[in-house]
Amino acid sequence: MVRNSGRSETEAQLDVEHELPAPDAIDDVTAAVAQPPVSGESSELQKLRAERDTLVDRLARLQAEFENARKRAAREQQDFRDYALADSIRALLPILDSFERALQAGGVQGADFRGGVELIYKQLQGALGKLGVRPIPAKGETFDPHLHEAVEMVETTEAGDHQIVEELQRGYKLKERLLRPAMVKVAHNSK
Repeated sequence: MVRNSGRSETEAQLDVEHELPAPDAIDDVTAAVAQPPVSGESSELQKLRAERDTLVDRLARLQAEFENARKRAAREQQDFRDYALADSIRALLPILDSFERALQAGGVQGADFRGGVELIYKQLQGALGKLGVRPIPAKGETFDPHLHEAVEMVETTEAGDHQIVEELQRGYKLKERLLRPAMVKVAHNSK
């Protein structure tokens, strides 16, 4: 058997993932230990066999313990992914209820219906705000390619160069992470 950079034969036979030695490696060690003892060596040989058995058993138990811990960690990560949105969804359910009530209300005048929708909109903004979602300011601001997406350049002298003149779609950030850039029209001033 070839030695690996100063490691013993038994260590070289162990897998890099710390698994039990291959069955043929155990047979080689067992055969070497099972040779007839020279007189006076039988008690020392028995001690070595007992120590080997103890170490192999300990290794097997540690390996099983490690595998169980790995599986438990993977299961916990999957549970976290599955239920991470639960609080967010729970915050949005009252808004869904409000939309359902608004749609079920019959004979509502246009102004009353608009007022109800505005209340639901404020309710949604409040729920998203509690979750850390903030709108990105756009109109009147200087164009920032990290926060805004320019869809059109508008020739105008009424606004400064690279100033946003119109917001087509609002952008949002979750705490400091960009969720969606604001789609904007940007002034191009050729003064």
